[in-house]
This record gives sequence, structure tokens and C-alpha cells, in this order.
Amino acid sequence: MAPLRRKPEKIAEQEPLTIEVGDGAAIPRRKDAGMFTAWRVAFFGAIAMVLYLILFTPDPYRNIIAFVPDGIWVTFKVTVGAILLALVIGLFAGLGRLAENRVINGIASLYVEVIRGIPLLVQLFYIYYALGRIVNIPAITSAIIAMAVCYGAYMGEIFRAGIQSIPKGQMEAARSLGMNKSQAMVHVILPQAVTVILPPIGNEFVALLKDSSLVSILAVADLLRRGREFASETFTYFETYTLVALVYLIITLFFSKLVSIMEERISAGK
Repeated sequence: MAPLRRKPEKIAEQEPLTIEVGDGAAIPRRKDAGMFTAWRVAFFGAIAMVLYLILFTPDPYRNIIAFVPDGIWVTFKVTVGAILLALVIGLFAGLGRLAENRVINGIASLYVEVIRGIPLLVQLFYIYYALGRIVNIPAITSAIIAMAVCYGAYMGEIFRAGIQSIPKGQMEAARSLGMNKSQAMVHVILPQAVTVILPPIGNEFVALLKDSSLVSILAVADLLRRGREFASETFTYFETYTLVALVYLIITLFFSKLVSIMEERISAGK
């Protein structure tokens, strides 16, 4: 009698892993114990280092910290202004990428591809001088527009992915209730997509905050520019850039933690 042969078991197909890589700071999630510990060490260590330098080496560190606060304010103005404008541009770009109209889809896709293929520094120079030939606008406005145009392309892809993550049945259900496509998108799809896109938008905010240091080349008196001005007057380059780096680190880590808290609350609310 021939031996019974077992049928080969089907190997369960594994879902492809998603690799998250961004330009911003690493987000300290509690499930990643190593990163969470590293965030605490870096954040509180940077604060302790700044306090130590100011208290025990007041000259020049106390003078530096008194010289740059207005630069920190300008950095926040550029970052917030650029991210708000980038959200508007990104929304239209994302909707354009999903449009059935081939012309609109092509324009949005071309914008995303071209902008993402040009370095931000080149875009800053180009938009600053190109706008300067047409209309005389402040350097800080040029910087905000340039950074918004650049990050709007990335925001467009975030919006596109967020909208596509909503099940198609939601659109069909909204249409069955008598809504047209625009109404369904505004009242049904976008409110659900917001919870999906908020964490990556937070990551882009942190990345933009770091990239805002590039606007110093346009004579915008941000944190880095103010540090350069102090260093050129006192020739304390090492001390100045050390403190500027620590301030950037503290600000970046602070906002990366806020993004982490936002992600946890969104996940808990699902």
C-alpha cells in the first residue's frame, strides 16, 4: 500500500514591510524603547548643555543667547508661514493628482516631479531672484513662497496617499445619498483622510523647520543668520555655531515629541 502523501501547506503571504524614511527628526515612539530613550537623552542633555555654557561660561555664550532670540522668532515665522501655504498647495496638488481630467492630472503630476527633482537651495535662489525681477517683495516673503512651493509637492503626495487610503465604498455611499463628487470629497473623504495625513504632515513640519536655516542665504535674519552675524563680529565661530546647533536640536526634538504625542492620540482614537 502506497504511503499517504500530505499536501504541501500553503505558505501564508506576508504583507510587504513599509519603510518610513523622512527628512525630519526621528519620531520618539514608546514602542521603540531605544529611540525613546535616545530622544530623552538628547533633549534634556542639550538643555543641560546650554544652561551649563550660559552659567559657567557667560562670555561669550550668554552674549550669544541674548543676540539670537529675534532670529528664533523669524525661524518660526518662516516655518509656520511656509507650512500653511504648503498645505494649501499640497491639497490642490493632491486633488489634481487624483483628478480624472488628464490635463489637470498632468499639470499636478508635472509640478510634483519637477519640484521634487530640484534641490531646495536652488529653488530658494531661483524664486527669490525671479520674483525680484517682476515685483519687489521682502526677502522673508520670498523665502516663505519658495519653501512652500517646494514642500507643497511633498504635501501633495501625502494628501494623495491619504485620500486613496479611504475605502472606495465611502465615496460610493456618499454618492448614493445624492452628493456629487466635490461634496463627497469635502464632507466625507477629506475629514477621514485628515487623521491619516496628520502624522506625516507633522514630520514635514519638523523637516521644514530644519531646512528653514537655508533662508539665511537670502539675508533673512533667522537663527542661523543671527548666529553668523554675531560670529563675524566677535570671531567666536566655534562657540556661536555650537550654541546655534544646540538650539536647533532642542527645537527640533521638542516638535518631534509633539508629533509623537499626536500620533499616539490619533491611534488611540481609532
